[in-house]
Amino acid sequence: MSLFKNLIVYRIEPAWSQDFVAAEEALQPLRFAPCGASQEKSVGWVPPRGDEHGPLIESVDGQWVLEFMIEAKSLPGSVVRRKLDERLAQIEASTGRKPGKKEQKELKEDITRELLPMAFSRHARVTVWIDRENRRLAVNASNAARADEVVSSLVQALSGFGVSLIHTRVEPAAAMSGWLHSQEPPAEFTIDRECELKATDESKAVVRYAKHALDIDEVRQHIENGKRPTRLAMTWDDRVSFELTEGMQLRKLVFLEGTDKAAPGADKKEDDFDGDVAIATGELGQLLPALLEALGGEQEIGAPSAADAPPRKDAADTPAAVSGAVSPEEEEAPF
Repeated sequence: MSLFKNLIVYRIEPAWSQDFVAAEEALQPLRFAPCGASQEKSVGWVPPRGDEHGPLIESVDGQWVLEFMIEAKSLPGSVVRRKLDERLAQIEASTGRKPGKKEQKELKEDITRELLPMAFSRHARVTVWIDRENRRLAVNASNAARADEVVSSLVQALSGFGVSLIHTRVEPAAAMSGWLHSQEPPAEFTIDRECELKATDESKAVVRYAKHALDIDEVRQHIENGKRPTRLAMTWDDRVSFELTEGMQLRKLVFLEGTDKAAPGADKKEDDFDGDVAIATGELGQLLPALLEALGGEQEIGAPSAADAPPRKDAADTPAAVSGAVSPEEEEAPF
């Protein structure tokens, strides 16, 4: 099941009340159209089922699913630079002068436009889930910039639509520190074998564990010395495994064996799309409230956050590095 691999979750503002028909009509002007010959990027909405002229919103058991398409043309920087150097050399040879920065910039833009028709296009699809009953929007992205682009398109199209990122009373990093230090995860959750810890001092030292037991004194010592978890692999109710980040993102989602049998409305023999949507939204619809509860509930605007981190030593005591430490993974690029 690949509908959702990463999630950034928002709370939909109560003012939005469009029904299915009105929302479908509102999205039509933003239907995706491929890039033109000299166009660098195109974005828009495509039918989630993949039918060329199908609806832009699918409703399965009351859950709305949409798909956002991004097409971008990219040119190798080395090719553009080589062409630019050739043009600059020609100008200098024929006029005896070296073009200034402004002229160089204009030449580079001209070269880019000339080469774009020959550039390869790359496509990215972003699945979007709208749970109207629970006022929840989930975007299948680990890149905040990409999620913002999707949200901006929805705000542009849907009358009265507005969202805000979900914040919890206990910061995820503080909660993860407590769970790792005590080895007592919240009810229904287990700690898996991957995590990343980062120093808060100027060293920014990073320690990452992969396929490694985390109930060891070394992990506790890192936390006591001031390192904070930025990512922690967990499993909820033996049904969904994921990686929780300090920014309240869910990454590397995997629906475990058996979830397809228990999800209401799932009939994969008859319709794989409907079955996948029913399973994913059904499981995540239970996981998300459980996770919010584990993090102290949602944070109301203006309310103080809960302090739930274990005691720490002075940051100056944090070691600069440890054996086996590796650099953190790069944030997902736009493509």
